[in-house]
Amino acid sequence: MLELKKQSLSETFSIYIDKRMIKILLLGAISGFPWVLIGSSLSLWLKEEGLSRSTIGWAGLIFGVYAFNYLWAPLIDRLQIPVLTKKLGHRRSWIVLMQIAILVCLIIWSFINPTENLTLLIMIGLIIAIASSTQDITVDALRIEQIGENEGKSMAAGAAMAVVGWWSGYKLGGMIALLTAEYLENIGITNYWQITFLILGIIIILMSIGLMFVHEPITNDRSLKQEETDKLIESKLGSKNIITSIVAWISGTLGGPIISFFKKNGFSIAIGILGFVFLFKIGEAFLGRMSIIFYKEMGFSKGDIAIYSKTLGWITTVVFTLFGGLFVIRSGVLKAMFLAGILMAATNLLFTVLAWSGKSELLFAIAVIFDDMAAAFATVAFVAFISLLVDRTYTATQYALLASIGTAGRTTLASSSGTLVDWLNGDWGIFFILTAIMVIPSLICLWFIKDKLRIREK
Repeated sequence: MLELKKQSLSETFSIYIDKRMIKILLLGAISGFPWVLIGSSLSLWLKEEGLSRSTIGWAGLIFGVYAFNYLWAPLIDRLQIPVLTKKLGHRRSWIVLMQIAILVCLIIWSFINPTENLTLLIMIGLIIAIASSTQDITVDALRIEQIGENEGKSMAAGAAMAVVGWWSGYKLGGMIALLTAEYLENIGITNYWQITFLILGIIIILMSIGLMFVHEPITNDRSLKQEETDKLIESKLGSKNIITSIVAWISGTLGGPIISFFKKNGFSIAIGILGFVFLFKIGEAFLGRMSIIFYKEMGFSKGDIAIYSKTLGWITTVVFTLFGGLFVIRSGVLKAMFLAGILMAATNLLFTVLAWSGKSELLFAIAVIFDDMAAAFATVAFVAFISLLVDRTYTATQYALLASIGTAGRTTLASSSGTLVDWLNGDWGIFFILTAIMVIPSLICLWFIKDKLRIREK
């Protein structure tokens, strides 16, 4: 604590000037950009081709693969890409391979007419989603491995830069896509979306070139520890032959990360961590799932929502992600997690005030901006928290698994948010109070395990 008090704010902020942070910013942008392709761009393309809202909605199911990428994360941690791995390194080779897959998909899209080949178009979109979610596994691992295991403050700053990079890749990439499509349409090109996707492919190429400037630590330690796990499992199987070697490799690949996680933390602490990760953002997810419906029922226009929730929301998210990173650096990730939970609950209560006060643009702006502030703060604290928990032997797998558990909590339980509002007979004020209360179980989990967590924050 004495060391933290001696460090000025400017000295703390200087950690963002570290060259590694620029590289992590790029990694975040690489991760966020594919969402432009299969999100807003694909939806608008289908809409302008005359497809129904229900068809466009069902097309969005391709995003479901992001919640399950932990299933193949163990393979990404161990399998090497022929030729590419030797030239680029283990992590970068996987990213480049996925970038190539996305680029090929964009080229195929440029030849497709959605009304004639909708199934093929969606299948290509699914391939992009799989490649993107696979890329995320490696991007997160490479981001974490940019920082030393004992550099907790740099890890927090890296988490903030990764979040800013993701939003920048997604928002700025979306802006480029929309402006390009509009320009091509205005000059009379009929297949303007197909050409737009080819132009977006150039951005993919530029990102791959930028990736070459991201250093990948060269270490044999990870492979040696993985092999040790394989040998331990093989010794338990008895006789040594090709069959037991294969079984040991598969068991080590799939079970090694889980065994390592429970061994490092102990069973009860590991369960507490998983419970916290699963529950932490459920209240935020309930609110987020119903927010647009709430805004419309309150009488706010699409223009109001665009100005306050989207434009100002992005600026607020970027600014307070960086400030959130500074708080984690100065106060520690555990204090940040408790404060983030309190802020999420408090800002949810602002929506109760709005619901019970009636339509007010001032209250709407205050509620949305403070909610984005809390969400940005919570996101950077959460990313830093799980980044510090992973074992470098299984970086990709353990991070993907913890992130997926958090996603599962938000997607599974929050799917009942509409049912809850109906059960409350449309009483939005009570609904938002309940979303604030939902953060309490996660903080209770964190309180019981906080003194036994094995994380380095200095």
